[in-house]
Amino acid sequence: MFALTPAAAEQIARAADEQPDAGPQPMLRVAAKIDESDGELVYGMGFDDEREDDLVVDAGGVPILISPHSQPLLENTTLDFAEVAPGEFQFIFRGGCNAPASKQGCGGCGGGCS
Repeated sequence: MFALTPAAAEQIARAADEQPDAGPQPMLRVAAKIDESDGELVYGMGFDDEREDDLVVDAGGVPILISPHSQPLLENTTLDFAEVAPGEFQFIFRGGCNAPASKQGCGGCGGGCS
């Protein structure tokens, strides 16, 4: 199951409130893929519309969209918003890394797995 820390949920809710009012509450899409060039697990996220086969996860009151392709790669992953250097905060993906052992790696979105 994919999860958010309270800090990440708060930051995402804040960003959703800043989105242009074009309809219902923005939903955050979280994605993961294995980079074919180096086998690194790469993460991405952004506000998007729900698609037919998406898994919708309520994580701390924040609706998260995950495509079928990303679901196994995001299993047991937690998205955090943490201080990575004094005064510098970033989203960080923790845990998970359900890529095949030969393809494990972490990165993207200013974070990675721990």
